[in-house]
Amino acid sequence: MSKTGLDVSRAHAELARLHGARAVCTVPLSMNHEIYGAITFERPGHEPLQAEIVKLCEQASALVGPVLEVKRRDDRWLATKALDSLSQQCARLFGKGHLVLKTMVLLLACLVAFLSIANGEHRVAATAALEGTVERVAVAPEDGYVATATVRPGDVVKKGQELATLDSKDLELERVKWTSQREQLAKEYREALAKFERAQVSILRARIEQSDAQIALLDEQLARTQILAPFDGVIVSGDLTRTLGSPVERGQVLYKIAPLNDYRVVLEVDERDFSDVAVGQTGFLSLAAAPNEQLEIIVNKITPVSTSADGSNFFKVEASLANHPEHLRPGMQGVGKVNVGERKLIWIWTHRIVDWLRLWAWTWWP
Repeated sequence: MSKTGLDVSRAHAELARLHGARAVCTVPLSMNHEIYGAITFERPGHEPLQAEIVKLCEQASALVGPVLEVKRRDDRWLATKALDSLSQQCARLFGKGHLVLKTMVLLLACLVAFLSIANGEHRVAATAALEGTVERVAVAPEDGYVATATVRPGDVVKKGQELATLDSKDLELERVKWTSQREQLAKEYREALAKFERAQVSILRARIEQSDAQIALLDEQLARTQILAPFDGVIVSGDLTRTLGSPVERGQVLYKIAPLNDYRVVLEVDERDFSDVAVGQTGFLSLAAAPNEQLEIIVNKITPVSTSADGSNFFKVEASLANHPEHLRPGMQGVGKVNVGERKLIWIWTHRIVDWLRLWAWTWWP
């Protein structure tokens, strides 16, 4: 019998003497081939523990033991659990076996070392929208009603092309009235001239000039009932085709027109990346309408005023396009990336979470 067996026998004898038990049996508790405790059974009286009873005790311990061990582990402090898990992983890492784990840890360490040494181009990504460099508006010249409308947003127009017209019936009737009145005044003027009535001639001449001015004004108003395109461009907004006959007021914006082949890119840069962007930096723009095409951009202007939207703050950064493909149209959206310089690869991939952790720690630091 081994020394451990002798110690157990002596402990059993001492326990039986103290408790007056006839038979004592200790069954070890194990889980995953590891012994973590034991259950001792005592039987008083003169009956010994038969083999069947011992076997029953072993089966009961096999069922109850893992439950007790799991409960013990779950009742520990969180720090104790973490240290225990760390020690187990260290034992697996530096102990015998576990070749796959050791290989994975080695590869991970090599990857971290490479990322800590290698440099890469850091790009600030932001949502982008294409806008016309200049936008002109076509407004209603007078109060009136929409008579015709021939264009809609997205249509390409030429300079001088008719976009819409306003109802001119009232102006035409007013012109007919003043034209008839002028003819009548001209007839009276000739009669007064023939009779050498100088005072009447002067009065009629002034009234004829007034009629001429009124007719000229009406001609100008009639000409302005035609809404014309100020230059070659594309209609950005304004659709009167569904509101024919509706009233418009003087100065009301009817159309917005942007020139073709003259665009600017507006980037919405997150406030966390705003300090990295500077005028003169270059980058690329990828539009949703042409995701396979990358357009080169150059930062021209940075607006130092933030705008809030969807729970985040961003700054508007304007950039110009190095070239202008024919398929570009105002209002197109996509993603722009601005090259801000070289950084360590590990910094590029982790600086966001590191900054967040720093801010969170500073918030809770007393």
